[in-house]
Amino acid sequence: MKQKKTTKITAFSFLVIMAILWVGPLLWALFTSFKSREEIQSVGFNFLPIHWTIGNYQELLFDNASTPIVKWFLNSLIISVCHVALVLVVASLAAYGYSRMKFKWRDTIFMCLLASMMFPGVVNLIPLYSVMDTLGWVNNLLAIIVPGAASVFNVFLIRQFAMGIPRALDESAKMDGANEFQIFIKVILPLIRPVLAVVALFSFTGSWNDFLWPSIIINDVEKLPITPGLQLLQGQYITYPGLGTAGALIALVPTFLLYLFAQKYFMQSMTLQAGIKE
Repeated sequence: MKQKKTTKITAFSFLVIMAILWVGPLLWALFTSFKSREEIQSVGFNFLPIHWTIGNYQELLFDNASTPIVKWFLNSLIISVCHVALVLVVASLAAYGYSRMKFKWRDTIFMCLLASMMFPGVVNLIPLYSVMDTLGWVNNLLAIIVPGAASVFNVFLIRQFAMGIPRALDESAKMDGANEFQIFIKVILPLIRPVLAVVALFSFTGSWNDFLWPSIIINDVEKLPITPGLQLLQGQYITYPGLGTAGALIALVPTFLLYLFAQKYFMQSMTLQAGIKE
């Protein structure tokens, strides 16, 4: 009994330490964003602001033409929302084909797609840039929205979830005269909503936080999404962390809210089952 209690205390202490290590820098960034320039430069390290001010946010949002963070924020929002919509359409249709339809070499093709996940994404940068240049999409938001719409991981995740749906539902729908598209829309799609929510969550977060590819394909400051824009902001105000931390916190808001409201679907989908009661 004593050993069990000691184990619980040790585990709890470890989790508390890890929480402090994770939350500490975030709180420091939050408090620093409310410090004035003079306080940061003169006082030195001070966790809480002596005089609270929203001047950093005002300067960043309204008085900073060289680093238009509002424009970057809107660009990221457009890119992420459009990317998520495209991912859900493409990945769900592909997953339906690989999980419910029967065609020659279906499993072999899918295994080859899974094998392609072993290659790091960076090896595709030069070919992908060449394709975007051929399409005339360099310095265009479409070059960030469209690539990655057919992510193999998303197809795999939805396929595994859909495999848990009894095929008797498909047969019943076919007996009622439904075709493949109607079965997908009216039978399968409502049952895979939890995993679609998780795919949307992952896709939105990945698109919002993407730094390397937008930095390569976009060369106009006005068209930058917010993540590479923050790098530009950091370079311009490297000696003044107040604006940098304020910009980082602004960029953090959408993903934080998304995770906050999507926890139920995230936990439900981790079983990779459709949640159908026997």
